[in-house]
Amino acid sequence: MKQTLLTFLLGIFGLFSFAQQDTTTKQKVDTIRVGGITIIKTDSDKRKEIRVVDTTGIQVSIDTLKVGGLTIIGKGISQSINEVGKALENLNGLSALGELKDIGDKTLDMLKKKKLKKVSTNWFVWDLGFAGYNDKTNYATSEAQNFLHDQGIIPASKGDFAVKGSRISNFNLWFFMQRVSIAASVLNLKYGLGIESNNYFFKSDITYVDGLSPYTIRGNSDLSKNKLVANYLTIPLMINVNTNPRKGKKGFQLSAGISGGYLYSSKQKQKGSSGTTRNKTDFNLERWKLSYVGELGLGPVKLYGSMATTKLHQYGLDQHPYTIGVRFSN
Repeated sequence: MKQTLLTFLLGIFGLFSFAQQDTTTKQKVDTIRVGGITIIKTDSDKRKEIRVVDTTGIQVSIDTLKVGGLTIIGKGISQSINEVGKALENLNGLSALGELKDIGDKTLDMLKKKKLKKVSTNWFVWDLGFAGYNDKTNYATSEAQNFLHDQGIIPASKGDFAVKGSRISNFNLWFFMQRVSIAASVLNLKYGLGIESNNYFFKSDITYVDGLSPYTIRGNSDLSKNKLVANYLTIPLMINVNTNPRKGKKGFQLSAGISGGYLYSSKQKQKGSSGTTRNKTDFNLERWKLSYVGELGLGPVKLYGSMATTKLHQYGLDQHPYTIGVRFSN
């Protein structure tokens, strides 16, 4: 496209010089073909005219541009070519040439405008953030108290299951995130597939005991690390709004929807003076997780968040997991 535009401009300069030199003949007709465009120059004592004839069969409006003493009639190139004409008339040193280059770039953008994709895919998107849960447990109930065995004279409370909020505790890896246009790439359907890893770092030494009816106990007090890990295979489904799809990944985006996850592995890891122990089992954790999800972003980096509508445990505790963090996409 750039070579065609350069050839077109050089042709105009050449014809302009011929029009200034040839004054001996009454009328002369020259024809130059550039791709699907035919340039016809007529020269007489009374007028000098160049007509650009579009032979591609495309029906577009006719535009007129004056370059010096010449008149150019073109089709479908009015805005940018008019600016080219002004630059040619006022050509003065390198600054004008720079201006002409900017106009040329703008012309190319108009003539070859990027077509928006109906479907776009991001591979291996990853998240880094915090995981926690909203504890709605009524610890006055027998179910909550029975979930903590050997409690002595101190009844079970939120403090037994409180988690630290100052550590990176959520990592997600999405194998792909795909966006399908619903309306002009502004309104889109967005979905994906990936794994969520939620790590709950307990402030206390609470220990899960597996069995036919899993329960918890208060452990020893010398633990330096005590966490419960829940890993899910998850499918998010969201409505995405891209306010400026022409900007691609630089545009402002907002997404909201739901996700469904399946608990494929879980464990409790404890580290203390006697070493590190790992108990890999699902305890009494709920297998399925349904969450509200959303993301907000400008460019490739986005903020994400989720809030589960289902409980973390099947019984004993009423805790609803949530996550918040930063999403990185290619």
